[in-house]
Amino acid sequence: MRGKLVLLLGFGIGYLLGARAGRGRYEQIKRTFKGFWEDPRVKQQVQVVEDFAREKAPEVVDFLGDTAKKVIKRKSPTASESKSTTTKK
Repeated sequence: MRGKLVLLLGFGIGYLLGARAGRGRYEQIKRTFKGFWEDPRVKQQVQVVEDFAREKAPEVVDFLGDTAKKVIKRKSPTASESKSTTTKK
């Protein structure tokens, strides 16, 4: 509950400060970010990260699948355990 309250307070403060800064400041921030994002060095690094993610994605999928299977095997009761719990009732 406390986390939600802090988040709501943060949104409120951000809205208040944004409203006071006005449209001009918003446009200035937008131009600055657009200039940053369109910088060739930034685009190159974004491409490097995208290539890395594409290369590693199959490994991550396999790892998550294997881990999920292990968790399911650990959590699911065996056939004899499920029968013994139903007969005890």
